Amino acid sequence: MIPPIRVLLAEDQAMIREALAALLSFEDDMEVAAQVGRGDEVLITATDVKPDVALLDIEMPGLDGLAAAAALHGRHPGIKIVILTTFGRPGYLRRAMESGVSGFIVKDSPAGKLADTIRQVMRGQRVIDPELAAAALASGASPLTPRERDVLAASTDGGTIQQIARAVSLSEGTVRNYLSACIGKTGARNRAEARRIAEERGWL
Repeated sequence: MIPPIRVLLAEDQAMIREALAALLSFEDDMEVAAQVGRGDEVLITATDVKPDVALLDIEMPGLDGLAAAAALHGRHPGIKIVILTTFGRPGYLRRAMESGVSGFIVKDSPAGKLADTIRQVMRGQRVIDPELAAAALASGASPLTPRERDVLAASTDGGTIQQIARAVSLSEGTVRNYLSACIGKTGARNRAEARRIAEERGWL
């Protein structure tokens, strides 16, 4: 008898997490090995339960799904990773591929697609929503460097240059230079608009 596919489910909204677990429980060839509600619980839980597939939401506290995917792939490259998200942003797809993700589907996909995606990635296939893949190719790669992205991500509404500099361990002058570069690369008028554009395109 073939053992079931063991799935680690990471989703911060309990109702959605439980609904996904119930959905997968109806599949004879799958079992939910563990559930977590935070991104920073993914790696330690995966190390403990050794799932075949990790199903990760992007928006989670502690660590977002893409960062959790990168950490998981670095430590356990044999675990297949599927990103499940509300946000079908091209930039997210590019970052997911860089993080070792095998599948990327949006939450408004038909329910049956989730189980099919898990089976396909277990067979070594990559499963990407075709419209999202086309949009990712059309939008191009993020123009932001990793450090620019860190600084822009730290520039929350109302944060001063001093606060941002402290958060990213850089001098205030360097932070100003990075923010200026971000504004120029996004075609924005100010740092708040640059952050909004970068978020919409999945660059943060």
